[in-house]
Amino acid sequence: MRVSSPHANRSLDDFDRAILRIIQSDNKTPQRRIADAVNLSAAAVQRRIAAMEAAGVIEANVAVIAPEALSLAITAIVEVHLLDERAATVDAAKALFAAEPTVQQAYYATGGVSFVLIIVCRDMREYEALTRRLFSESDLVDHFRTLIALDRVKAGSALLIS
Repeated sequence: MRVSSPHANRSLDDFDRAILRIIQSDNKTPQRRIADAVNLSAAAVQRRIAAMEAAGVIEANVAVIAPEALSLAITAIVEVHLLDERAATVDAAKALFAAEPTVQQAYYATGGVSFVLIIVCRDMREYEALTRRLFSESDLVDHFRTLIALDRVKAGSALLIS
């Protein structure tokens, strides 16, 4: 899945937005059903979806898997403070976090913290090993703070499409 995209090169019209609302909710919706819902032909819907994929508006087509189905019991929200905010340090940290499979989301942030990460692991032993590797033993990280989620109240990727 791409994280940043050249989507600015494509302006979205009302048809595109209507299509996005449908496929964001259920990406397996048949194109003929989308076509009926937005008052276009199935071929036009197919062309628009392909164009939005090519432009990076649609970044990925994925299945959302329940963490508990894979025995992933720990969700950690981690504030990471880098040693400095030089471009080389930030870029190295971005690469480090992006390459780590247990890091589900990574945000370069402002407001007194360098990064906010969402990490999903099997157990605390796995999380501890990860923190040693990513944070404690890293020349990039000054310190970090972990918040462990007690309950996943809402998790999703749906965007508000106006």
